[in-house]
Amino acid sequence: MKITEHLSNTDKTLFSFEILPPLKGQSLKDLLEGIEPLMEFNPPFVDVTYHREEFIYKKHPNGLLEKISTKKRPGTVGICAAIMNKFHIDAVPHLLCGGFNKEETENALIDLNFIGVDNVLALRGDAPKTEGKFIPEQDGHHYACELVEQIVGMNNGKYLHEETENSFHTDFCVGVAGYPEKHFEAPSMKFDLKYLKEKVDKGAEYIVTQMFFDNQKYFEFVEKVREAGINVPIIPGIKPITTVNQITMLPRTFFLDLPDPLMDELEKCKTNAEVKEVGIEWAIQQCKELVKVKVPSLHFYTMSKASATYAIAKEVF
Repeated sequence: MKITEHLSNTDKTLFSFEILPPLKGQSLKDLLEGIEPLMEFNPPFVDVTYHREEFIYKKHPNGLLEKISTKKRPGTVGICAAIMNKFHIDAVPHLLCGGFNKEETENALIDLNFIGVDNVLALRGDAPKTEGKFIPEQDGHHYACELVEQIVGMNNGKYLHEETENSFHTDFCVGVAGYPEKHFEAPSMKFDLKYLKEKVDKGAEYIVTQMFFDNQKYFEFVEKVREAGINVPIIPGIKPITTVNQITMLPRTFFLDLPDPLMDELEKCKTNAEVKEVGIEWAIQQCKELVKVKVPSLHFYTMSKASATYAIAKEVF
């Protein structure tokens, strides 16, 4: 079922979450068992992230460097199939511009359609750690709006090569990302909203936001999005802080602010357990306020660790 259908079939706030594919060599069985407790809250869909290949440089005795491709988190398509089979809910794979050309993207979409996936989240993706800025693959997409256009094109029977059977239409519901505190590369919020509207105009049907810790940021974002003429559902993304390291890592990595009242409490914490307790309580209050205004779904960034999300959901749903 499409995400938009899930959202329109109820007037209640839904529960959903995102997981990471396990690191290379780790078990799919452990991943599925780890998220099984969250099924108590009846998630209609689960997002599965996709990770582009990365590169390491091996130095040889002659002094030359060899660039070696490595993929730390394989298995997005397989995980989607396993989730749908085990839990009988929809899986939403992330599709990236970064690391893929148009033909690889088309092949991935054909595979996803084959296993019964109805939804995809279209993202540009970040630059590799070894590169200072995002560089598309040869014959790849520069922007998420181009990726959306390719997906919608396949929904309309448009493929890259003439020999492909044009009567075959996919039927993906396409989601995209939104940034309540602005994408870090955008020079202004107005500029960022212009490109968000372009993604929707090209066929995106819902928006999932980057994590935020101040609900007012989300409310202001929704207001500006509506003023820009964007009328698709906007799902808020929630991430409880659970470790001391995340206090500095999350703002630095995702270019977001932590509210002063939250920081006042976190500064008192000496251990990860204390931070996790504060993070869970803050997220509970965030979620309760968001449910009161009837947001479409609360979408949790779990990092494939269910305990904090479970504790929050237990108090909210």
